[in-house]
Amino acid sequence: MTAAPRIVGLDVARGLAILGMFVAHAVPRDGGTELLVDGRSSVLFATVAGASLGIMTGAERPIPGNRRLDRSLSIVLRAIILFLLGLVLVSLDSGVAIILDYYGIMFLLLVPLLFLPRWALAGLALVFAFVAPLLAIAAEEADAGAVAAVFADYLLPGSYPALVWLPYLIAGLIAARSDLRNPATQGAMVAAGTVLAVLGYGAALVLPGATAEAHSDSTAEVFGSGGVAIAVIGVLLWLTAGENVLGRSARTVLWPIAAAGSMALTLYTMQIVTLAVFTVLREDSGGAIAYPGWPLLIGLIVGSLFFASAWRSMFGAGPLERLVTRLSQPRRSRVSA
Repeated sequence: MTAAPRIVGLDVARGLAILGMFVAHAVPRDGGTELLVDGRSSVLFATVAGASLGIMTGAERPIPGNRRLDRSLSIVLRAIILFLLGLVLVSLDSGVAIILDYYGIMFLLLVPLLFLPRWALAGLALVFAFVAPLLAIAAEEADAGAVAAVFADYLLPGSYPALVWLPYLIAGLIAARSDLRNPATQGAMVAAGTVLAVLGYGAALVLPGATAEAHSDSTAEVFGSGGVAIAVIGVLLWLTAGENVLGRSARTVLWPIAAAGSMALTLYTMQIVTLAVFTVLREDSGGAIAYPGWPLLIGLIVGSLFFASAWRSMFGAGPLERLVTRLSQPRRSRVSA
């Protein structure tokens, strides 16, 4: 199968999410100060992931039934690889809450939903957005056994509870099923995302006890951060589309970020390894080496953009992306996302 052309706007969104994670992990801050990128970068990443899975399964024209099992199995293999890689990164003690193992669980949960109609997906997203945060609160208060606690941690009260985060992936999947290259879809994403963000953050402002803080995993955060992610993706899709002056200029200017987004797994992994190394250096130096800190952040951003741009120009897909594709798609039925 000939690989479909990549959607530049998605790559840029994924690249911005990765850079936002760098900022969230490396910017020095006092106390519990919340940055704009906190939480929202990961939400943007999750929403793009849902869109990517939608593209892998046929985008606006879902693949026929006789091919769905193979593609679903491929996604299951990807999920297992992400989960195992996440466990490896957790063992490095980087000081960062690793998201890859949670993504693996999210992918597995999304597989049975991949080929549902959009109205059904939207209904499920709403159910999860309202019910899952309540279940997460109940799970935190429950006294479960050790095995059940580990299982529940991934689904509900963990760092990135899969059931609470599933609406982000579903939103991306709905967008992919609606033709991401269509200007009408892009406009609808901006409008819908803006409305959702206003509802989520507005509710946090006016409703007693409601919060939309980063990683609060509340219904207000799901609507607020999810809405921002949808709107941002819509804007980037519109900005980088077309062969007019604006589209060509945007693609040129944003190309390094798009290159980073095309190999987000590689850069995320390199980031965690780098942070783990700096953790050791800080401990060995008695704190003389600052971590987190601005030099580390600048190094991560500049180094990642340079590496991604050079690698993309010479080799195309990133090293880990190539490996995951080979391991998860032995029949080489590849679709770019």
